[in-house]
Amino acid sequence: MRTTTAWQSRDTSTGLERAAIERRELRADDIAVRVDFCGVCHSDLHALHGLVGKPTDGLVPGHEFTGTVSELGSAVTGFAVGDRVAVGTIVDSCGECAMCRVGQENYCLNGVVTTYGGTDRIDGSTTMGGYSREYVVRADFAYPLPEGLDAAAAAPLMCAGITVWEPLRAAGVGAGSRVAVAGLGGVGHLGVKFAAALGAEVTVLSRTPGKGDDARALGAVGLLDTTDEAQLAQASGRFDFILDTISAPHDLAPLIGLLGLDGTLSVVGLPMPTEVPLMLLTRGRRKLTSSGTGGRRGTAEMLAFAAEHGITADIELVPSAEVATALDRLERGDVRYRFVLDLADLDAPATV
Repeated sequence: MRTTTAWQSRDTSTGLERAAIERRELRADDIAVRVDFCGVCHSDLHALHGLVGKPTDGLVPGHEFTGTVSELGSAVTGFAVGDRVAVGTIVDSCGECAMCRVGQENYCLNGVVTTYGGTDRIDGSTTMGGYSREYVVRADFAYPLPEGLDAAAAAPLMCAGITVWEPLRAAGVGAGSRVAVAGLGGVGHLGVKFAAALGAEVTVLSRTPGKGDDARALGAVGLLDTTDEAQLAQASGRFDFILDTISAPHDLAPLIGLLGLDGTLSVVGLPMPTEVPLMLLTRGRRKLTSSGTGGRRGTAEMLAFAAEHGITADIELVPSAEVATALDRLERGDVRYRFVLDLADLDAPATV
């Protein structure tokens, strides 16, 4: 085994401890990645608080990171030492089921291996995430990071970015599409950027009218205040596609009411619990969908599109030693729009 330094949980709090952890020795199809930057996702909070079924003792979060290849397995040909790479929410799948064969490894019928808190398919060990200085990953689940993309600001593309990209593409969003994005946080602000770059007319749906300038700066034509009944009534039936990125429990009915004929509401924030007003879907053949991260093909396409259009996350970059503060601020919603940890400080000796 090999060792690296990480930020690790011992309870259900955000008070992570700096610790030495073990990584596997490289298999033939593995690469070792020096983790440079790792995004802080709201699902990391859910995992740390024990809300997603992953054991919290020993948990190392982090599933959207960029770094540099430091070592190659004997059978790896697609990377070289020194290459910039990105790794996302999944690190292995069976490769044989119907989902894997069509490039949707994220829906592997035999069980996907998540970047942390998952079970390795070969040795049964528990995966530990990117809040660490090194990660060992099967090369097929690492992606070349395109030149021109800032490595820190690109890290959130590997979760937040692909989370919005797949449903936008599945819905055929493009020029002439009328799109709304509910929620202007770490996921939502990338939804605005991608939808606008695809050619859609984008409106932000928010309870905070003061975010209008931010929405327009990101590429939206404006903001609709969802607390204003008059604005909601005026916008009834207006949108072809609504991307709901809100993670807190909320009523879906007002959003469904904004859809036009054959319109789609895609709920990617996964609020729980959620009640589905099915009768509202019948008023115009409206559709309710969801999506979970992305497969290898979609992730590669997303990164290429991001590079072509200069899309990265708006981030606050902090030393990894400030991870607890970042998590606490994220829990309060105090971030514009994504925290990213700089893992370089893990090279320094621990201070007492």
